[in-house]
Amino acid sequence: MGTARAGSLEDEIAPTGRLRVAIAISAAGGAYWSTKSENGGYAGVPVELGKAMALRLGVGVEYVVHQNSGEITDAAAKGTWDVTFLPKDPERETKMSFGPTYEVADATYIVKAGSPITNFATLDQPGVKVAAVNNTTTMRGAVAHLKSAKVTGYQTYDQIFSLLKAGEVDAFALSRDQLNALAKKIPGTRVLDETFKKTVTAVAVPLNHPQALAFVSKFMTGALADGTLRKAYDNNGLKDAPIRTE
Repeated sequence: MGTARAGSLEDEIAPTGRLRVAIAISAAGGAYWSTKSENGGYAGVPVELGKAMALRLGVGVEYVVHQNSGEITDAAAKGTWDVTFLPKDPERETKMSFGPTYEVADATYIVKAGSPITNFATLDQPGVKVAAVNNTTTMRGAVAHLKSAKVTGYQTYDQIFSLLKAGEVDAFALSRDQLNALAKKIPGTRVLDETFKKTVTAVAVPLNHPQALAFVSKFMTGALADGTLRKAYDNNGLKDAPIRTE
């Protein structure tokens, strides 16, 4: 795994002179996903937190764009990003170091319009096609949860949205808040009442960056206390969403 680099906090957390924030882009929004704005910039809770963190450090910010959280995880050892905000699970904890949690979400499924599926029992049947974003904590949770239905991973949220709208998949596994928003965009779809997994989202840095981990942990604790996190939620369509920590 290597050893921690000697030097200042800035050398460890922003070795290029800018804070490189890894984000994943989709139309889903929420506390983890970011979106691309019409002017070519980015918006989202991680975008605002990264910007505030860079300001605290006194460096510029650079967003490193990925299609999903699995891609960010795979890049953790490559030195291409300095900080990220993403769902935590035991597999990821072997590849990066996590700080404080800032969201706890219920993972469930949405079923296509006209589907006879009403609960987990009727969903978990042979021949049922369930989509999930590839190599994510939610996908791993769905694979573990479903014994008979087939879970297939896709690279992007947008791809699954199109398949669900066309009725080419039976269900989509994601957090309940995001699925409730999705249900408004595709009439006739239904979000199931049950929950199969709690997904926790947290700040993270690459392994063996102790100064960086201490800084981002202190930053997130402060952001929760001083309203920075609440403002990021409010600015990104989450005014009614409570901030949930472990």
